[in-house]
Amino acid sequence: VQLQASGGGLVQPGGSLRLSCAASGSILSINFMGWFRQAPGKQREPVATITSGRSTTYADSVKGRFTISRDNAKNTVILQMNSLKPEDTAVYFCNVVVESPLYIGPRGYWGQGTQVTVSS
Repeated sequence: VQLQASGGGLVQPGGSLRLSCAASGSILSINFMGWFRQAPGKQREPVATITSGRSTTYADSVKGRFTISRDNAKNTVILQMNSLKPEDTAVYFCNVVVESPLYIGPRGYWGQGTQVTVSS
């Protein structure tokens, strides 16, 4: 299974960015999809998650500003980020838990990370 993330970049405070992460390979189903972030000198933290039933969770710091969604036909998870703040600056990683015909049980995979910088 491979993950391809895109959509990071430099944006001014108050601006918006849209992150996308597409999973490919031998996939039967994707149970869980999420976005995490890691700022310099800090631990990786969850930002938003979405299950196969489309139940979502958000970090308190992004509630009301970020929206996570998924396109099951394209095995893609999207993070729409609005009203961005300098403290949102971090490397953002997508994470998926998949079922595959190649092995028994679910397995987790991480994307390569995409830089989001919020600065004037």
